[in-house]
Amino acid sequence: MPESSSYETPVAAPSFYARPRFLRRRRLREWWTVLHPPYTMLHLSLVTIGACLVGPVNATRLVETLVAFFLALGVGAHALDELNGRPLKTTIPKWQLVAAAIVGVGGAIGLGVLGMFLVNYYMALFIVAGAFIAVSYNLELFSGRLHNGLVLVLGWGAFPVLTSYYAQHATLGVAVIVVAIFGALITQIQRTLSTPARELRRRTTSVEGTITRADGTTAALTPQTILLPLERALMTLCWLGVTMAVALAYLQFR
Repeated sequence: MPESSSYETPVAAPSFYARPRFLRRRRLREWWTVLHPPYTMLHLSLVTIGACLVGPVNATRLVETLVAFFLALGVGAHALDELNGRPLKTTIPKWQLVAAAIVGVGGAIGLGVLGMFLVNYYMALFIVAGAFIAVSYNLELFSGRLHNGLVLVLGWGAFPVLTSYYAQHATLGVAVIVVAIFGALITQIQRTLSTPARELRRRTTSVEGTITRADGTTAALTPQTILLPLERALMTLCWLGVTMAVALAYLQFR
């Protein structure tokens, strides 16, 4: 390997999961990218963890909560994020993104209203908070004051745990607050790993440098050498959440 080199970034995709080969049509690939499947999967895992922390668990309420968060986070919030500046550089028409946002957030609100009748009227607090976070964070309302790391880790990490637990048990406690902190920390790890990966994929034109090892050998510093450990760790983190969620769900429904 040369001692020093400069590489034009060959990483055209905006994320490691973008444009999967099993989807042949371009528009389907773009929607897959907008939905951010690994991250959506991670945060739905947090919903399951919160719901299944203690029993008994009502399966109907769990499914409704999962669908609500998929609509609000996986569809609505991500559509709003792409609508606000096209960070993924998709060609999805604006009206489709607006429709997805309305269906996603609106559908989640509708399921939340149903939850008010199944649980109690205090569920309205979670409905308002969830809709407010999804819209204000992704559209960077209030001059972007709420578009920050604290809102992200609380809204995408702690909030799903607290909401799903309350939907099951109509109360909160010390244990679920601690698990909500766990959810926030998991989301902070995701943010810590994904921020430099996103910077390299979306806003970097070239990488220059050399890695010099203790034995004197050298290797070129390339986009891949930086991205590989970051994105492997991200995927591992996502499957970590799924594993924990499946384990807790199994214990509750076996």
